[in-house]
Formats: sequence, C-alpha cells, structure tokens
Amino acid sequence: MNLPDPVTLASGLRAEIEEDRWVPGSLVLTIDGTPQSHVNLRDPSDLFFEYIRRIGHAIDLFREPGAPVSALHLGGGAFTLPRYIEATRPGSRQQVIELESALVDLVREAAPLPKRASIRVRHGDARSVLERLPAGMHGAMDLVVVDIFAGSRTPAHVTSVEFYERIAPLLAPGGLVIVNTTDGAGQAFPRGQAATLATLFPQVVAVGEPQTLKGRRFGNVVLIASSGATDLEWLPRLLAGGPHPARMLVDREFTDWLRDASPVTDDAAVQSPEPPAEVFGRG
Repeated sequence: MNLPDPVTLASGLRAEIEEDRWVPGSLVLTIDGTPQSHVNLRDPSDLFFEYIRRIGHAIDLFREPGAPVSALHLGGGAFTLPRYIEATRPGSRQQVIELESALVDLVREAAPLPKRASIRVRHGDARSVLERLPAGMHGAMDLVVVDIFAGSRTPAHVTSVEFYERIAPLLAPGGLVIVNTTDGAGQAFPRGQAATLATLFPQVVAVGEPQTLKGRRFGNVVLIASSGATDLEWLPRLLAGGPHPARMLVDREFTDWLRDASPVTDDAAVQSPEPPAEVFGRG
C-alpha cells in the first residue's frame, strides 16, 4: 500500500499514517507519536480502540438500528466514526469540524471517504465554527461527538460551559452529546467535564473501564449526555456490547463519582492532563 509522506500540521505537530501490521487492510493515524485513529478500510464497522467501540455501541442503540441520523463530529482524526455511521446507518447526514486542513488532506489521500457518503468537512477551530453554523442545524442534530485533541491533550477552550452552550441548541429531541475524556489518578478532568455537561443536560452518564473510573489507571472515560431526561432507556444494554470489563455510572453512582467536581468555566478551564509516557510505549 502506497501511503503519503508524513506532514507537519499548522500546530507544528507531525501527522503520519501507517499500515496496521496486525489488522490487514487497516491504517493508524499518529500525531506526534500519539495514536489518534484506527480505520479498517475493509470493514469500517470494525472499531479498534476501546473508547471508540464504546461510542459506537451508543450510536448503535440510541436510534432504531440502521436508521439514518444527522451527526456532527468535533475533531476529525481519520474519520473513523463518520465511516462507521455510514457503514451501519447508510444515508446519514454528517458534518465534521477539523482545525487542521493538512490532516484532512493527508487522511483523504491515504483513505478516501466513501463516494456515496454525505460527509461535509468544515475547517477551523471547533468553538469558532460552532458560532457560524447555519440556523438550519439548530435543533436538527441527532448526535454530536466531541473528540478534540491537540496531540495527546484536549485544549482548554473546548472544555467549558461556554463551549457546550454552543452545542446544546443543535440537538434534536432525544439527541446525544458524546464526549471522549482522558485522565488518570483522581479523574479530575473527566469529572469536571461531567459536572459541566450536567449543568446543561438533564441526564449524563459515564462509561469506562472500572479501574480507569476509579482513578487507578490512565485511560478514556466516555461521557454521554441526553437532551431529554427519559431518552436513555436503552442504557442498560450498552455494556452488553463490550468492550469488557466495563462499568457505567448513572444516577446515584454518577453523583457520588462527581464528588466535589465543579462545572468548568472559561476562566478556570485547563487542558486535559498529559498521558504517562508508558501509555503509548514511550516510557
């Protein structure tokens, strides 16, 4: 497979796409040595990273199986989830907001999007682009996925109440906001994000590997927020799809997990913590 050369992004970070030698027909996007996306070109419904699989299961369950949805992705990566939605919910209308235009070009050269897919890319900073979205998108999005990283960290300005206030009006009735967060000991960053979402949405849950949720290891915590208080009746089925082990914090357990976490505002926002070197084999 002939792959494009690595590129230097506007941020100064280095993006590279390589073949996955363990999964035939798959590619891995890394940015400054951090694996960002995995795409199985032979089977886009095959999700490799654990947290992406958790998000994929939520996408499977929150609407009728196979029914098209309207989705907005904040952070493009290698377009893993847009490809997944197109494969599992053909005819879906999707938009992606990605800051790094050179990254989009790199991914499209290495792994072109399906020609039949309705996937539009909007270039620019997610928070800024949200302010310029057409009025027709308000109240029309079934799903908004927030998976924004600059290298291995989420920038501070896309973690606050003021940021999520730009997302809430976009949701259709019963729509979801799904946020990928990372942290280790204490889980202060995911808990702060969860408290932030809870100020704007009537129900929020946290899903992850049990030891990660307990703050005993660095990892991903997926936060799911619903625009309606009774729209998450499918949640009990979420963990059945794996990956295992898995735990979901909801209602009292979710409140206990938040403990003293406070909603994050612009004046107090910080970027997510740097992963330990050993997480990506750099130790």
